[in-house]
Amino acid sequence: MAYPMYEVDWSVLPPEQNRRFNPAFNIATIKQVVNEAIERVAPVSVRMPTPTRLRDLIRQIRAARTAAEERSVVNKECAYIRSTFREEDSVWRCRNIAKLLYIHMLGYPAHFGQLECLKLIASSRFTDKRVGYLGAMLLLDERQDVHLLITNCLKNDLNSNTQFVVGLALCTLGAIASPEMARDLASEVERLIKSPNAYIKKKAALCAFRIIRRVPDLMEMFLPATRSLLTEKNHGVLITGVTLITEMCENSPDTLNHFKKIVPNLVRILKNLILAGYSPEHDVSGVSDPFLQVKILRLLRILGKNDAEASEAMNDILAQVATNTETSKNVGNTILYETVLSIMDIKSESSLRVLAVNILGRFLLNNDKNIRYVALNTLLRTVHVDTSAVQRHRTTILECLKDPDISIRRRAMELSFALVNQQNIRSMMKELLVFLERSEPEFKAHCSSAMLLAAERYAPTNKWHLDTLFKVFLKAGNYLRDDTVSSTIQIISSAPAERQAYAAMRLWSSLERSALSGDSSDKQPLVQVATWTIGEYGDLLVSEASNAISMVDDDGVDDFERPREEYVIDIYQKLLWSTQLSITTKEFLLLSLAKLSTRFTSQPSQDKIRVIIDTFGSHIHIELQQRGVELSQLYRQYAHLRPALLERMPPMEAPSARARDDGDAEPEPLAEPQALDNHQDALLDLIIGSEPLTNGDTEHRTDVATNNNNNNTNTNDILDLLSGLELTSTPAPAPAPLPTPTPSLNNNASLLLDGLFAAPPPTVKQPSLTVPALDKAGLVVVLEVEHGAPAPACATLTMRARSSRPDPLTEFLFQAAVPRTLQLDMMSPSGTVLPPQGEITQVLKINNPSRTPLRLRIRVSYVCEGGAVLEQAEVNAFPADLFN
Repeated sequence: MAYPMYEVDWSVLPPEQNRRFNPAFNIATIKQVVNEAIERVAPVSVRMPTPTRLRDLIRQIRAARTAAEERSVVNKECAYIRSTFREEDSVWRCRNIAKLLYIHMLGYPAHFGQLECLKLIASSRFTDKRVGYLGAMLLLDERQDVHLLITNCLKNDLNSNTQFVVGLALCTLGAIASPEMARDLASEVERLIKSPNAYIKKKAALCAFRIIRRVPDLMEMFLPATRSLLTEKNHGVLITGVTLITEMCENSPDTLNHFKKIVPNLVRILKNLILAGYSPEHDVSGVSDPFLQVKILRLLRILGKNDAEASEAMNDILAQVATNTETSKNVGNTILYETVLSIMDIKSESSLRVLAVNILGRFLLNNDKNIRYVALNTLLRTVHVDTSAVQRHRTTILECLKDPDISIRRRAMELSFALVNQQNIRSMMKELLVFLERSEPEFKAHCSSAMLLAAERYAPTNKWHLDTLFKVFLKAGNYLRDDTVSSTIQIISSAPAERQAYAAMRLWSSLERSALSGDSSDKQPLVQVATWTIGEYGDLLVSEASNAISMVDDDGVDDFERPREEYVIDIYQKLLWSTQLSITTKEFLLLSLAKLSTRFTSQPSQDKIRVIIDTFGSHIHIELQQRGVELSQLYRQYAHLRPALLERMPPMEAPSARARDDGDAEPEPLAEPQALDNHQDALLDLIIGSEPLTNGDTEHRTDVATNNNNNNTNTNDILDLLSGLELTSTPAPAPAPLPTPTPSLNNNASLLLDGLFAAPPPTVKQPSLTVPALDKAGLVVVLEVEHGAPAPACATLTMRARSSRPDPLTEFLFQAAVPRTLQLDMMSPSGTVLPPQGEITQVLKINNPSRTPLRLRIRVSYVCEGGAVLEQAEVNAFPADLFN
């Protein structure tokens, strides 16, 4: 029944009152309208100002001209946001959180908005949830206590009827899930992977990918649902499914074996993508879904590695992809790059590998620098798989050495060295020498070292090897590594005599040009090697026999003219007076000049060398001053020793290639007393007497045991070790006089042999059988004495070295010397590294036929954090009845 008298004609009402009922006019909208009305009628003193919009805040911050002005704007806005957060139910919470996230991205603290994000997540409005979840992903992590409060909200939203809400919850769970949260919600994610909704299934697969990365133990839970993802037609689900399977296979060998059964499915999907027609939904520059193709190729590479059966199943499809993919677009090059990686990683056919290398060769001709860099990088990784196929593109690779891009040049240089072999060593070295000369300083050290190694390994002739070494020294200059000088000297010293003369002549020509042009300071490694070689083989340099040696180098150049002795000394003087050469280089020059005094024969040359050496006796640098003074003595008191001390060095041995498990070189066994160097024996004969032994004499020996690294110990070290130790036995009834007595030997001004014949210091008897030898700087060395074994005139000493220093002592070396009436035999030490609170032991066996009191001079050297340390001491506190 109608009541017309109560019906109202809404059309006659004013517009502001003509409002019919709207279902979308919910409680939140009503509250917003009420709040706006209250703000219009409320007094100014109690009205809250309308918050600034996000775009206005961004405009204000961008308008700030200084950092202080920007901080002022941010601090003011943060203070306002804090005040609005104090309200129980603010209608502007969503806007304030959005502004707070922008402030957080600028680097300012925004942690005070964490709880407000949770309130937005609990809201029923999708816009609030979206901002709340975004804030949770940015402001929360598993280290925050608030993180635990979001678990229940996530679980509720994962069961929502709205797919977009479920998607928000899955994204947030994948981003901030802790191990505990992942275990609590993994079952929900596994359920959503089976959802018929493709959108939810895709998000759930990505969330499972993140959960497996966080908690690998949960992998088995997702295995059944994951395999079904490959049967989907939706490309988004396929991509996420392949990504999830790839992660599982990389983390678990068992899972890898489980998924090898899906290789035919992956091949079928990839084939459909190649043969499929135009699809506007998935087409990218004429290629059907390149993202999915790349994902499948990467998974095939993992499944086919070291598996012949799986590799056989994918060979055909890889060949189709390599031949049918369009290369004019960058997306096609991306697919070809992944195809090449897959071909090189699996057990593919040789023809397929050649096809892959040819694809990379085409990449090298591309104008895009990124593609060329990728090609070089990939060839460098795969050159060991098929070297002959890569060799076909050697010319193109060498052209990349001239590329203006520094990254391409670096990769081209590394790849060029990987291609060097016995057949192309000459041509490759010519190109690399040109590159070395023009390259940046950062390349020179690595390039020169690699060239020296390649030349040593593949040199066709010794002469070519030396020529190449000298060219590298000329072009690399001071950028050569320190070890190249010593290694080159070793190569020259072990070469035949004719090659040593050739090296001296070639290096003299380079040294002369550098000295005259004034660029010797930029080629100091060359100067060091040249001066060492000329000092050793200077007689071959200036002799007339040098004219018979062919000086034509590998390039057919002969620029050698035999120099005069005085001219060589003039060049040395010019270099020694140079203020730009380093002290190390001048040390090489000074010692080489002293050696030339025994190589050159003319008296003017001898006088000139002596004058130059004498001037260094007052040099400002202490090392050069000491060398000058000591070498000057060889012209005065010890002129008769100069030829023996400065004679030619023996060939140097190459470093041992054997290595321990820990990477340290294994030391050679210690030399026996009979295996001492001939030069050491000759010098010892000068010291202890070289007359033949009579029937009543006892064999006199002095043995010096050294580590393997010091097998070629300089003779001066032996003199220093014997210095101050009386070589005759004091209790002996009639000590034999020295066979070569000279008054100058007892001169206290001597620096080389100072104290050689001085009286020993008074002995102090120790009643204990443990004799202290050294206690200094945290290092304690003691000698444990055991006498009477194996004979009454024999004794065994056990050296024990302990360290109380906090840092280890490396290159630890213990040396000892005894008077000539005793025989010393030293066993191998227990190690060369003395750790903190550790110990090194070494056994010394002494034979004393005359049963005289034992005196021992020791030397201990090691390297610590402060540098090299050398300690020397004399031990006389042995028991008097040691050999009785």
